[in-house]
Parts: sequence; structure tokens; C-alpha cells
Amino acid sequence: MTLSGTSLARKRGTTQPRAVDLLAWYDRHRRNLPWRAKPGETPDPYRVWLSEIMLQQTTVRAVAPYYARFLERFPKIEQLAAAELSDVLKLWAGLGYYARARNLHACAKVVVERHGGQFPRTLAELAELPGLGPYTAAAIAAIAFDAHATPVDGNVERVITRLFAREEELPAAKPVIRELAESLTPDARTGDFAQALMDLGATICTPKKPACALCPWNAACAAFRRGDAESFPRKAAKPEGTLRRDTFTHFPLELTVYRAEVPPGTAAPEGTRFLPLPEVAGEAFPNLMRKVLASAGIDPRPADPPGRSPRRGGTHR
Repeated sequence: MTLSGTSLARKRGTTQPRAVDLLAWYDRHRRNLPWRAKPGETPDPYRVWLSEIMLQQTTVRAVAPYYARFLERFPKIEQLAAAELSDVLKLWAGLGYYARARNLHACAKVVVERHGGQFPRTLAELAELPGLGPYTAAAIAAIAFDAHATPVDGNVERVITRLFAREEELPAAKPVIRELAESLTPDARTGDFAQALMDLGATICTPKKPACALCPWNAACAAFRRGDAESFPRKAAKPEGTLRRDTFTHFPLELTVYRAEVPPGTAAPEGTRFLPLPEVAGEAFPNLMRKVLASAGIDPRPADPPGRSPRRGGTHR
């Protein structure tokens, strides 16, 4: 017979959230993600880093096919570092937020050239790499190296504010939330604990209609005891917009696009390259360039890969 999370917590008489309870839940209910090491496996820092960069501001569902294609094309960080940026951007096309792809390429070069192809293991050194903010650096340190680091994203913020019923409003509450999350982080299995917090926020402690009865921390959750878990986290009201009256002068602009066809094998001018028409849709063009191509009768829109979700948000899991 299997007891619910509520029954287990009450049986133990838990009053404070314990890492051991969350880890026990994680061992039974962890999500099977393509970049996540299996139980007993050693995490690959390259795969952890690649997934964390892709997951910034993007959902798991949208990232999965891109992650698979990147690993197939660049199975090792040395191959990614040696690639042309244009090839990286092409493979990234459609995932959005292209600065991530540029930082990905730049970071790969730094890791190969300065660290011999091995990711640094300390939080301070990771934070110095291109494209790695405090969250991503902490996630890699914890998940890849089991370092004592606590990554805090939107999912974790939601879990912590409900757990302690913090009334402070976001974003001002972020330092307090981080401190509380760090106080819960155990000395062992820090990588599993970080992923357990992420999974708890993504599958149980959801923004709407959280499944509190299944939560391993429900007996220790202040918001659950109050019955208002869904109202957390508190968020500062957005200031009302002010009415502005401006005068704009419009100037008509004309754009003339010339389309030329060149024989196969023709060398492109220095600093440029020719692109076959069937490959245009896969390129990471800025919006203005896409309009130019459209005016020339070329469809520049990339096809949505299977499983792509157009949704974007502040929490990526």
C-alpha cells in the first residue's frame, strides 16, 4: 500500500522541510529528460551546460528536439568550439533569443582554449564564462559537479515563497528567497536536490491548481496550511502607464531588392557566402532581413520542428 505525501508527512510529524523527504520523492518521481543523467550515472558537464543554455526562457518541450540535433552535430565541446558561428546559428534557427547561440559558441571556445575542454568546477569560475549568469552557473555547478550551489529560477521561487508563506513581493523578495533556498540545500546530493526542486515546481507546485496533496513537503508548507498556496508568490503591481502625447513625422522609405542567380561553384565576395534557396528557411536571419527576402519572393520562415511550443516565459522548466 502506498501512502500519499500528506499521510507520510503527518506520520513522521514533520514541521520543517527536510531535504531527505524531497530527495526520497525525487527518487520515485524524477522526470526522464534527455539531458539528465540516469540514476548512478555521472552527469556530463557539456550536456548539462548545453541544456541549461537552451532552457533559458524556453520550455522543455521546445528545447528537446534542438538539444538532440545539437548533440548529433556537436557531440563534444571541441567540435562546437571549432564550428563556424553561422553553422551554430543555423542549427539554432527557430529557437529564438539568438544571443544565447552566440554566447554558446563563445563559451565553447573559452572552455576549449583556456580550460583544455573541461568545464571549471567552481561557481566563481563558471560565472566568468560567456552567457552564464548566477542561475546557470549554480545549476551547472550543482548538477554537473555536485557542488554546494543552489540554482533559483521561477519554479524554485514559487516553491520557496509557498513553503514559508513569504509576503514580500517579487522581484524585491529574490534575495530572501535565495537565502531560504540555500538554507535547505543539503551537503550531499546537491545536484539531485537542485533538480528535485525544479521538478517539484514544474509538476506539483505549479502556478495554478498546485497538487498539494501529492507534495512531499505539504506538512511543512505554511501556504498549504493556510489554504492559499496559489496566491504565492506575491508580485508587485505593475505601475499604471502614463499617457504621452508625441508628434511624429513619417518619412516614406523605399526598398529595392535585386535578386540574382549565379552559376554553381561561383565564389562569394570576400566576407560573404552564397546560400542555396532550400537552406534559406533554416538561417537565423533578423526580422528586417526576413522582410527583405519576402519582398524578393523568398519565404524566409523556418518550419516549426516537431514538439515546438511557441510559449515563452520567465520560468523554463
